[in-house]
Amino acid sequence: MLKADYLIVGAGFAGLTAAERLCTQYGRSCVVVEQRNHLGGNAYDFHNDHGVLVHAYGPHYFRTNSPRIREYLSRFTDWHEVEYRILSFADGRYWSFPINLKTFEQWIGRDSTSGEMQAWLESQRVAIGHPRNSEEAVVSKVGWEMYETFFKGYTIKQWKRDPKNLDASVCARIPVRTNRDDRYLTEAFQALPRDGYTRMFERMVDACGARLTLLLNTDYRDVLPRVDWNHMVYTGAIDEFYDRRFGALPYRSLRFEHESFTPEQLRERESISGKPGFWQPAMQVNYPNDEAFTRIVEIKHATGQDCPNTTIVREYPEDYGPGTEPYYPVPAPDSAVLYKLYKQLAERENRVSFIGRLATYRYYNMDQVVGMALAEVEKLEGK
Repeated sequence: MLKADYLIVGAGFAGLTAAERLCTQYGRSCVVVEQRNHLGGNAYDFHNDHGVLVHAYGPHYFRTNSPRIREYLSRFTDWHEVEYRILSFADGRYWSFPINLKTFEQWIGRDSTSGEMQAWLESQRVAIGHPRNSEEAVVSKVGWEMYETFFKGYTIKQWKRDPKNLDASVCARIPVRTNRDDRYLTEAFQALPRDGYTRMFERMVDACGARLTLLLNTDYRDVLPRVDWNHMVYTGAIDEFYDRRFGALPYRSLRFEHESFTPEQLRERESISGKPGFWQPAMQVNYPNDEAFTRIVEIKHATGQDCPNTTIVREYPEDYGPGTEPYYPVPAPDSAVLYKLYKQLAERENRVSFIGRLATYRYYNMDQVVGMALAEVEKLEGK
């Protein structure tokens, strides 16, 4: 029989941040239960057989505007600062993306100015004051041609829904710029843990010492009879917590296809990648049209790893079901109605806190999840 102040379900960003603060700042005892056989949740990374540090569950581009979040995580890692840049492959060529002045110059086949691009966009945009869905969110910014080229196919593959049936926020978050800023993200601090996410999480666990009991490869329901706990911090899927009482919340899942290359193989790609040791010209290339996958990620561009080999990862969106992982809550009106029913149940719980993407059925960035966990711990401890 284990006795703990807190039972924490999930060893990702939310669960481990909560556990570390509760153990080290407040001296509480915690049992952390994780159904996978590793720390870190979807941010787990590892060195594969080719010596390449890869992100097991898709790329995790850490960034934040919060000094507090940066300072907190810096206790457990040094950083490799990087500006994330991606491309889009359409009509047989690589395009600068998100759409910016460089993209427009590629579009018209000559140098241009911000003023000319702005005027062109004005001529293409569909006048929609308050976009109601993702299709309207895009065409109100760039018009139909660029929507068809860069957005529509990618969105349908990713979500298996027409953009007109998705919340406007899905595509509205992708910026359109009339300058040459081709960064994927704009947060003040953009970096990856220098030694990888997994090593950072291991240090968080180590900081807890004997106050933390970690159970990997374990379903929390199996240990409930063996743990005497005062409060639960739950980071799993909220509908699973309630045995899908109102039905299953919709998610999109992913399948990852890894392929590695030696220096000899990469030499044949230098005319495409633009530099030795890489397979493609950017960290991420989107494929918005006929391909079955949505993107190819070569994370070595971002990690800065000095390794002669490289690995690319193709991402194939899939339906969520048995044997798959729930990666993306589906932001649509029907799912919002269903989630509200589960949220009402959660709000009546006195001994359970729900934090993280799955537990709140919302797509949060990693720094937001850390901030949510820190705030919940302070709330629980009355600070």
